[in-house]
Amino acid sequence: MPPVPRLVVAAPASGSGKTTVATGLMAAFAARGLAVSPHKVGPDYIDPGYHALAAGRTGRNLDAYLCGPELVAPLFLHGARGCDLAVVEGVMGLYDGAAGQGELASTAHVAKLLRAPVVLVVDASSQSRSVAALVHGFASWDPEVRIGGVILNKVASDRHEALLREALDASGVPVLGVLRRAARVDTPSRHLGLVPAAERRAAAVDAVAAMAAAVSEGCDLDALLRLARSAGAVPGAPWDPAEALAAAAGPAGRRRPVVAVAGGPAFTFSYAEHAELLAAAGAEVVTFDPLRDEKLPAGTAGLVVGGGFPEVYAAELSANEPLREAVAGLALGGAPVAAECAGLLYLCRELDGRPMCGVLDAGARMGERLTLGYREAVAVGDSVLAVAGTRTRGHEFHRTVVEPGAGAAPAWGLTAPVRRVEGFVQQGVHASYLHTHWAAAPGAARRFVERCRTS
Repeated sequence: MPPVPRLVVAAPASGSGKTTVATGLMAAFAARGLAVSPHKVGPDYIDPGYHALAAGRTGRNLDAYLCGPELVAPLFLHGARGCDLAVVEGVMGLYDGAAGQGELASTAHVAKLLRAPVVLVVDASSQSRSVAALVHGFASWDPEVRIGGVILNKVASDRHEALLREALDASGVPVLGVLRRAARVDTPSRHLGLVPAAERRAAAVDAVAAMAAAVSEGCDLDALLRLARSAGAVPGAPWDPAEALAAAAGPAGRRRPVVAVAGGPAFTFSYAEHAELLAAAGAEVVTFDPLRDEKLPAGTAGLVVGGGFPEVYAAELSANEPLREAVAGLALGGAPVAAECAGLLYLCRELDGRPMCGVLDAGARMGERLTLGYREAVAVGDSVLAVAGTRTRGHEFHRTVVEPGAGAAPAWGLTAPVRRVEGFVQQGVHASYLHTHWAAAPGAARRFVERCRTS
């Protein structure tokens, strides 16, 4: 493959404006007629929704912890296939990675794996000459990380901009853009971060357009494109779901079981590779909306309910009694059901006092604190996703509590950084708070689809 022009958008810390700049760049370059591939470092599901609106392509995650460093470049090449430019939004501060794991899963780590130049977004709202010391420190910390330019964000005035540019003249890092303070590009947040684009619809489209306008006005797009084109080849070959499965769908003529995948505003958290692996394993993947659809897709043989915000839509989900009954009937009949986080809540008896599907003898409610972080886990017993003893890496991200937190047959035993059993395995159901990335364990998709064929 010819080299994919690419940029990594990073920052010294969270809250500096990475999402505004990255999303704005995606939309601005797409408006120029370029095919833009959007990516996000880390496990975050929300930013890729805005990226997809901006670029008109699926937003994809690059997570060196969940998938391993060896899959970062192949997954990037898979997503960027046929594109003119790739923009990768970083996570947290440039050098912040998995706790206690050094550079693992940091933006800097991913930039090195992709051999990509970095654009550093700096919140300049409370500094002038000090910006040069900050940029120098970040540019010199790791010689393998190439910081190709700076975009100054939240600049107050022409005078403020002049002071910042003067200070940076001697740093050797060019200023590629200046964004003024502008509330119009802000996006609303709540307990788990930004409100997903799928929930805001027209407002999200307007927000992305505002980001594109601000970036187009304040940034040197030609210089940024030249920087992106200066990147050499990405090592490795594109990831392929069929190759990852080794034996994809089996011989021609075998039944293709329907796997229903929950979507819509309440269930927006999913990795694109999961559906691709299910399809490569031989499933017919059909998306449905539990807020709107009163029936499961025709012929449903298995169900996948990923993450999202069911706590925000508890009343609407509860009011859709026909679908709740259909889900319960499918699960209690032994069909394979894979539920992560929001899916776990949906399968409980109730959520904040409102009836849910009642598949699991557990209740869910909003809690007082955020549970967030990477996890190492081992499958406690056999399930539709794994055999006992299978080790995996996952991510927890929720402010809800399920009581009890585990069933008689738990889904996972967490081994680090916390030790506890978690989740539920009963009949064909695997329900857990743990988000996993099936690209790192494609056998889960194959096992799930095979169970759909035989259940």
